[in-house]
Amino acid sequence: MKAKQVTFIILLIIIVDQALKLWIKTHYNLNEHHNIIGSGFQFFFVENPGMAYGWKFGGSWGKMALTIFRMGAVLFGTWYLGKIIKEKQHKGFIFCASLVYAGALGNLIDSSFYGLIFDKGMTFEPIIKEYVGYDGIATFSSKGYTPFLHGNVVDMLYFPIIKGNFPSWLPFFGGDDFEFFRPIFNIADASISTGVISILVFQKSFFKEINTAEKHPTVETNALVNDESQIS
Repeated sequence: MKAKQVTFIILLIIIVDQALKLWIKTHYNLNEHHNIIGSGFQFFFVENPGMAYGWKFGGSWGKMALTIFRMGAVLFGTWYLGKIIKEKQHKGFIFCASLVYAGALGNLIDSSFYGLIFDKGMTFEPIIKEYVGYDGIATFSSKGYTPFLHGNVVDMLYFPIIKGNFPSWLPFFGGDDFEFFRPIFNIADASISTGVISILVFQKSFFKEINTAEKHPTVETNALVNDESQIS
């Protein structure tokens, strides 16, 4: 797979991801949701100050540390993608690595810049040590709602396909609500998950050529080869 193809894949994912995020951010109130396909697929606008699928990581300092980590991951990913493209590794592996890279970059854009370009967003309240919401629909603003590196990632994809309750006899979770799929995520999250899961599932195919080369190394020798040496 060539560098141009990888660049196209990454740009396509980022453009679609950011276009949907910007549209949701400027058209939905926080926690507003609407059915898209029945009740099993919804746009449900939430802001995520933490990691993928709503996992949080500390408060304000944790948020900045997470964003810096994302930057480091993107910088490493830039180098690594160039490396595996140059080495002409398996096309499937390069494609999956591109998905992971695009997803990481997509969420990095949110956490780095959304706090600077929007007038409203969830902010960390030190007194209660929690992120608090806001009223109304956000608009673009040069003032922003939080400093650089402190913005929130926009999530909106929600698939509550199955809802019910765990059986009462089940230990720990008996009687609790059950929902599949509960997390709310975005296209960047989906891109990362698809890339990572595909690498795990198809790793034998992706790394088959490398493993074969390692098992059958070529041995060089300075021994003279002529007609006499080949006579048994």
